[in-house]
Amino acid sequence: GGLLPLAMEGSGLYSPLAIAIIGGLVTSTVLSRVATPVMYWLTARGEERG
Repeated sequence: GGLLPLAMEGSGLYSPLAIAIIGGLVTSTVLSRVATPVMYWLTARGEERG
């Protein structure tokens, strides 16, 4: 199985753990795909002006 079935299961220990891992994976993906290019763009734009 994977993390999603583990998160949906009613297990007392593994369900919150799987939810935390899924949240970390989603957060890191969003940051690497969105925030990093935006920060690069802002830095490059500042160098063009200065």
